[in-house]
Amino acid sequence: MDVRSGVVLDRLPVVVEKLPGGQLVTTTADFFIDWATESSVWPLTFGLACCAIEMMAAYASRFDFDRLGVIPRGTPRQADMIIVAGTVTKKMAPRIERLYHQMPDPKFVLSMGSCSNTGGPFYDSYSVVKGVDKVVPVDVYLPGCPPRPEALMYAVLKIQEKIKKMSIKDRLAEAQAAMDAMKQAGAV
Repeated sequence: MDVRSGVVLDRLPVVVEKLPGGQLVTTTADFFIDWATESSVWPLTFGLACCAIEMMAAYASRFDFDRLGVIPRGTPRQADMIIVAGTVTKKMAPRIERLYHQMPDPKFVLSMGSCSNTGGPFYDSYSVVKGVDKVVPVDVYLPGCPPRPEALMYAVLKIQEKIKKMSIKDRLAEAQAAMDAMKQAGAV
């Protein structure tokens, strides 16, 4: 059996050395870390309005989010993605920022629905933040009022594609650059 056969090992950057009695495979740990990160996204669900109902439907048996490796976490310390679904108020913004900072790096943000993207129909209210991107850096915007569970699954697949394209070093550097830019803009 060839050492490089299999779903994961087909993409593995390896050096195979022939040894008496077998083979030795050498590679970098970055590949396995990247593969594990893209294959099991653990979101922190932050449902604030009607988009949260569609988010809950995505976890039900009809759509079965678990088959994509998307398993919701109850604490930010175990999550690597936060799904902000609904209207973000000025009173809620510091809590979202705090949850974001409690998440381990690399971390991703999915803004779900018109309300979290731009404020939605409440954008002109004194208490509404005009987009969660004013609080934390957003990786994927999901439009709709409310977006369907299929659209949420597609958005998570886009985040998985983004994870697949970057190495762990790139993700850490990108997160730090985004936070530095937000601090300079005075948003944090």
